[in-house]
Amino acid sequence: MTVQFSPFRPPIDLSDLPNFAQAPHRPRRAVFVGRVSTKDNQNPATSIPRQVLYSSARLESNEEFAAYFWDVESGMLPPRLRGLGSQEMYKALDVPVPRDGGLQDLVEQAEQLGVTHVLAERSDRLARAMLTSLVVEHELEQLGVEVVYANEPSGGTESGRLRTRRYGQVEAEIYRTTMMEMSMGGQVQHAVNGWNHGYPPYPYIAVIDETAPRQQTGRFGEARPKKKLAPHPDPRRFDAVRELHRLRREEYLKAADIIKVLASDPDRYPIENRWTHNLVEGLIANPKLTGYQVYNRKATRTGKPGMPRRNPLSEWIWSPRITHEPVISLEEWKTAQEVTAGLKAGAAEYISLQQLRTAVDALGHTVTVVRGSGTHRLYQIGDRQVVLPAPIPDPLIQQVVDDLRTAP
Repeated sequence: MTVQFSPFRPPIDLSDLPNFAQAPHRPRRAVFVGRVSTKDNQNPATSIPRQVLYSSARLESNEEFAAYFWDVESGMLPPRLRGLGSQEMYKALDVPVPRDGGLQDLVEQAEQLGVTHVLAERSDRLARAMLTSLVVEHELEQLGVEVVYANEPSGGTESGRLRTRRYGQVEAEIYRTTMMEMSMGGQVQHAVNGWNHGYPPYPYIAVIDETAPRQQTGRFGEARPKKKLAPHPDPRRFDAVRELHRLRREEYLKAADIIKVLASDPDRYPIENRWTHNLVEGLIANPKLTGYQVYNRKATRTGKPGMPRRNPLSEWIWSPRITHEPVISLEEWKTAQEVTAGLKAGAAEYISLQQLRTAVDALGHTVTVVRGSGTHRLYQIGDRQVVLPAPIPDPLIQQVVDDLRTAP
């Protein structure tokens, strides 16, 4: 390491004093860090070597990289979600640069490996989100590791270097936000036009929409065809979903009880492996069963790994019209969600009220809660008012129904 002397030297020679120059605590050890967004839209076999070449310009004379850390991941992901691809996937990419891990591995191993400098082509190779790159820089700085970007000028003042770096990070953040806006806009139009996102639900298959506009072949090859949902060739799947929804709406059954009903008649309610809690609850909650195409129900990049965060219903994107054959009506789906909410909350009162409403609805009456105390509620049922305990016992529900039937 070259010792930098101050231009303002003492009036006499003090170079023979022990503390005249700061002795280096550890030898310089530089590593490379890089990133490619995706293996499909960028070629890692050419991009990563190019990044290494540009970064190596900041190595000292006769110095080589001690290790190479690079990912094939979106720059919008936080470090903890980077580098999760399998080793087999990385080997199959045939990149002529060794890989000692990804960004998260670098942060975790920097101190153990004695890293002093991390070299990258530019800041967005760490992350496009400015906060993420700042956090990584800060964590490495606490370990005495300097992050160097090859596109930054060398020499000059620290404030000038910092200004250049922050401008670059702001540009990366703006680019990230712009791309997300454009991507979201495209996905919204994709759903509005009735094209499906993701794996088709149990009663459907995804088929190519022959009426969709044909996209030109681009630099990354032919675009994936647009697909719409169509009924599964086995019509029993529609019947199975209708029944499990009915069991939730009308009989207020939990998933375990619904599974027992479906599993008891496999010829009528077919399933490839077995009915599960997640499958049943997922079908009950899936609005695509209403015939509408729906997007943005989950935020896959902001939840825990493998557990995407669920967006509020107000943020869902619905197609303006029915785009595929519905299994249930939108009103039936809504009722199922209300019952599910009651079951999850353990609301015995809510469930008994729904049972009362279902019972009197067959007689052409509605039920409205007028007011209540801690133990009882005053209900308006048709043209009469009735005081009932909360929750309402089943015999009282039947008594109310009988009274309505015999009323003049």
